Amino acid sequence: MKILCIGRNYADHAKELKNDLPTEPVIFMKPKSALLLPEKPIYYPDFTKDLQFECELVVKIVKNGKFIAEKFAHKYYNSVSLGIDFTARDVQREQQKKGLPWEIAKAFDGSAATGTFVPLTELKPIMDLDFELKLNGNTVQIGHTRDMIFNIDQIIAYASRYFTFNVGDLLFTGTPAGVGPVKIDDKLEGFLEGKKVLDVDVK
Repeated sequence: MKILCIGRNYADHAKELKNDLPTEPVIFMKPKSALLLPEKPIYYPDFTKDLQFECELVVKIVKNGKFIAEKFAHKYYNSVSLGIDFTARDVQREQQKKGLPWEIAKAFDGSAATGTFVPLTELKPIMDLDFELKLNGNTVQIGHTRDMIFNIDQIIAYASRYFTFNVGDLLFTGTPAGVGPVKIDDKLEGFLEGKKVLDVDVK
């Protein structure tokens, strides 16, 4: 399995990081070793002093596909969850200054947390979902899928031009504004339509 991630997919988040709005989906990838299983803590990496959370809606792929037409993209997923794209922000900024790739800031072991997946049949339409991230009980991010610059079907159609989707792949669809740092002993909780689906401790 692989993890495809979309950057700058909410205008407010792009602005908070002083990035231009994209005209096409911005794709980066994480390896399988980046997956942090549910109920497992993330251990604060020793190579960063600014580990940050980015809460996102995550789609699980259920069919193999390549060159998927947008009108058929909805057939390739049937459940969603929330995830956290953990980012070593200081490392990312240094890599960007040098014009270098920043996988070491985004794709390190444990950097892709996922929660419990919920069947779409139990939810409102996928582009009308609300989600929330709490840090130590305080709300730090609120997202609405309708605010995505590129919707999920557009992302799948675009990404499948370059990558074959396989059963079990995960698609992180971008984070809204409000990203910020974590420290050891912090607790992160993600809520999808008011129901807690994600729980991550920082150790």
